[in-house]
Amino acid sequence: IKVYLKRGSAYSSGYGCNRGCVNLIAVLMGFALQVYHAACNGELYSRPFIESFEETPMLVAVLTYMGYGILTIFGYLRDFMREWKIEKCHIAREREEQKDFVPLYQDFENFYTRNLYMRIRDSWNRPICSVPGATFDLVERSSNDYNWTFEYPGRVVKDVINLGSYNYLGFAENTGACATAAGEVTVKFGVGMASTRQEMGNLDRHEELEKLVASFLGVESAMAFGMGFATNSMNIPALAGKGCLILSDELNHASLVLGARLSGSTIRVFKHNNMQSLERLLRDAIVHGQPRTHRPWKKILILVEGIYSMEGSIIRLPEVIALKKKYKAYLYLDEAHSIGALGPYGRGVVEYFGLDSKDVDVMMGTFTKSFGAAGGYIAGRKDLIDYLLTHSHSAIYATSMPLPVVEQIITSMKCIMGKDGTTIGRSRIQRLAENTVYFRRRLREMGFIIYGNNDSPVVPMMLYMPAKIGAFGREMLKRNIGVVVVGFPATPIIESRARFCISAAHTKEMLDRALDVISEVGDLLQLKYSRHKVLPSLDRPFDETTYEENKE
Repeated sequence: IKVYLKRGSAYSSGYGCNRGCVNLIAVLMGFALQVYHAACNGELYSRPFIESFEETPMLVAVLTYMGYGILTIFGYLRDFMREWKIEKCHIAREREEQKDFVPLYQDFENFYTRNLYMRIRDSWNRPICSVPGATFDLVERSSNDYNWTFEYPGRVVKDVINLGSYNYLGFAENTGACATAAGEVTVKFGVGMASTRQEMGNLDRHEELEKLVASFLGVESAMAFGMGFATNSMNIPALAGKGCLILSDELNHASLVLGARLSGSTIRVFKHNNMQSLERLLRDAIVHGQPRTHRPWKKILILVEGIYSMEGSIIRLPEVIALKKKYKAYLYLDEAHSIGALGPYGRGVVEYFGLDSKDVDVMMGTFTKSFGAAGGYIAGRKDLIDYLLTHSHSAIYATSMPLPVVEQIITSMKCIMGKDGTTIGRSRIQRLAENTVYFRRRLREMGFIIYGNNDSPVVPMMLYMPAKIGAFGREMLKRNIGVVVVGFPATPIIESRARFCISAAHTKEMLDRALDVISEVGDLLQLKYSRHKVLPSLDRPFDETTYEENKE
């Protein structure tokens, strides 16, 4: 049975339109159709919008729950053995003389960390000893006590292919224009600023950076901060407070969640990228107002991200902007992963959809991914930036961004904009897009379940079962491929995954080598769960994707 899904067609829509009809037809045809999201309001989109989230196979879901159940049972057994001194206890514990105090270390809450995370802890925090570029060198380590402690024998694993870093445009490098410029600034200005921007830490290079960011984004003004996480967590409380309503996507980053909570605003969560859910909350907010008093909300702020780093999905920004205008709300857009990585000129999700940056009230992003540096920015109207200068805790109390970091950002941004007199930046953006499409297509052809948008350089590959989280990371490292694996509680309990991040620095040979290894390990661990096999076809039209039901 073959199913043809036209890109951007109404009947392949993920939310609304004829999705119910498609699912009904699928049931009648006797198979579960892959959840395939396309743009519903076609008039709002200047380009096709496709995202796929294949449903978890029932058998895999059952086995995953069973796996967590078995691990939980053995965890309680091991805790019992630790309590009776049968097994050595490595965890932080209260001193005997403090046993009647309120516990400082929340013992039960750390159950997952003790008994599940520690068993596969070697899959994280791996120390590297080189530039985290397309490849890196990794320090070997071993453990004789089930990952509670590590030993370092002094050996180094050379040339591990890096599929985990956010180095989207390949600017995390120690040679070239960026490294040279940062080195010269370090010699001239040093590393530390030893003051805040409000006092003695405001240099001309900070001012130049902010003007360049504003020019790059096409807005009136911008403001830079030394830490990306604090850009969200410290600025949202300055923009919203008591009597305000924040509508937050359920998969928003922890920095957005923390900022919303610190603001003291009322927070309501809408389903991920679901415009009906968002509109329902907006309508209720307008109709009912604040709880008890029913007074109108002082302001309504919508928090969304450009690319969601665990799902690989892209925000349905044209629809969000349409709703924001309809209900007179404000929009806060976090472009940490999309700035530099989306759009023909790397200007992010706004450019990707061909929208006007003035329609986004607060544009936030970080320099930690595509620019190979650190810190973040807020951009928008000049009066917004003037307000944050005197109301943002991150602006008033945080130490200024170090000048070598500033220079790295300025040089890389000029390269992306073509202001360095070369086409290197443009070619990197194009190479990233090509690598992304190629990598995603090959993984689907192999039979893996891949989440997210076709154009997203964040590529989640589903692992599901807890035992396969550590096994996949270890087997890949044995074959000199460095990957990031993620499980509960960072993801839903039955949706553990490996998250690949594609870079413009990856050559086709690197990607082919990585794909061959992924396929080999996928066969070894039985990870090719997809029930919808993509038929490889070099001559099929760009606007058509062909699926064939897997008979297995």
